Amino acid sequence: MDYIRFGDSGLRVSRLCLGTWHLPVKNENFKYNVDRDLSIKIIKRAYDLGINFFDTANVYNGSIYPENAGLSEDILGDALSGYERESLVISTKFMGKMGSFQNASGLSKKYLLWQIHESLKRLKTDYIDILHMHRPDPETPVEETISAFKIINDDSMALYFGESYFHFNDIEDIARMFKSLNMKLLSMQEPYNLIERDIESEKFDISRNYGMGIMAYIPIAQGILTDKYLKEGGENSRASFVPELRQRYLSDKNNIKVLSELNEYAVGKGVKLAQLALAWMIKKSEMKNISLVPIIGATKIEQLEDDVSALDIKLTEDEVIEIENIASGFVINWNSPYTRIRHSIF
Repeated sequence: MDYIRFGDSGLRVSRLCLGTWHLPVKNENFKYNVDRDLSIKIIKRAYDLGINFFDTANVYNGSIYPENAGLSEDILGDALSGYERESLVISTKFMGKMGSFQNASGLSKKYLLWQIHESLKRLKTDYIDILHMHRPDPETPVEETISAFKIINDDSMALYFGESYFHFNDIEDIARMFKSLNMKLLSMQEPYNLIERDIESEKFDISRNYGMGIMAYIPIAQGILTDKYLKEGGENSRASFVPELRQRYLSDKNNIKVLSELNEYAVGKGVKLAQLALAWMIKKSEMKNISLVPIIGATKIEQLEDDVSALDIKLTEDEVIEIENIASGFVINWNSPYTRIRHSIF
């Protein structure tokens, strides 16, 4: 396993982060009948493979079924509880709905100071390494949110802070506000992959200018950057259960052809398409001088091991350009309902 400094901090993290948004389920019908035992085995295997960076959120597994809110944190806490805490880097996010009552969501001081204690209980730890604002809260002044984070930081309940999917102008303002209080806005969680590269313009610049690391989620585009849509037509894939996903990524008839060409390129190098996509992202971040870590997800141990093996793939800059030229023909349907889903909690 390779390790890098995250942003301009002294924090060293594994080259891959294991996410817990989509945990393995006993029956893949998107009803979140979570297989707790397999989830824990995957997390433990990740640690054995050298991954020290783990991401979750208080609302994970509760976005669709609210009764499951907090489940991912709880499972991650159980899986990691036997390891030396200082060997781990734990990231979580607050903002989502954690109850049916008023003030059960958002970024208010009341909500944040409630959830920090609840999250620490679920994670079975006494501090969080990186605490993120999961989405902007238009109803709460950012000054109130940061004042709550100041209390959390002063009490050593969180060491660093981050944002997820904020507008680039807001990120710069918030980073300066954190700095004025001697705190660090260290992390940006952003969607990024070979076919969705929006963040390369403004947000790469912010990463460099403010010393922020990027945690890139959906690095294989929710499974689109695999060969399953070529071999099985996507049967039993996530898009089978979330039709909006198919509308977003596969509405254009040429996209399957692009995926096929990318897959042929991967096969020519003796690797899988998902591995090629991860290797491209890592090399691209090096070329752009960006501290970036893909957040991978796994519902099988074999998937996890394949993703870690992607670190052995060493692409040249010319190969990166060749891969990007192929991927440039992929057309995303920006009017798909999935665009709205992407603005919800991931």
